[in-house]
Amino acid sequence: MKKVILSVVAIAALGLTSCKNETKKVEDTTTTEVSKEIAMIDLSFGVRGNCGMCKSTIEKAANSVEGVASANWDVDKKKIDVSFDDTKTDAMTIHKAIAASGYDTEKVAGSEEAYKDLPGCCKYDHEMMMNQSGEMKSEDHSNHDH
Repeated sequence: MKKVILSVVAIAALGLTSCKNETKKVEDTTTTEVSKEIAMIDLSFGVRGNCGMCKSTIEKAANSVEGVASANWDVDKKKIDVSFDDTKTDAMTIHKAIAASGYDTEKVAGSEEAYKDLPGCCKYDHEMMMNQSGEMKSEDHSNHDH
């Protein structure tokens, strides 16, 4: 009888230890996040235009370039502020995209075909100053009486 009880205890002990070994093994894994630093460039340059519709078209053209994170054209200053990833695009590509939509930039003349299709209020003067400082220039009234 002792042998039977001893055998049962031994089997129970083996059963418990084998169950313990079969429990889920929790693997300790560490993930190392490789952060590739993105080189964002902030750039400002002049763009000719007149109104809110111009703003919409100019910003849409700049934002259509892959790598451009943001674009904001200032109606009064005739200046666009662009933030872009220089591993995906460059400044000249942004200038060309805006020019393709019909607007002159400091470096690229706007497409004449696209300019013809702009609404009347958006047909800007091609000689217009691109006033990047935002300072209002006082008009010279010295050659006539007021």
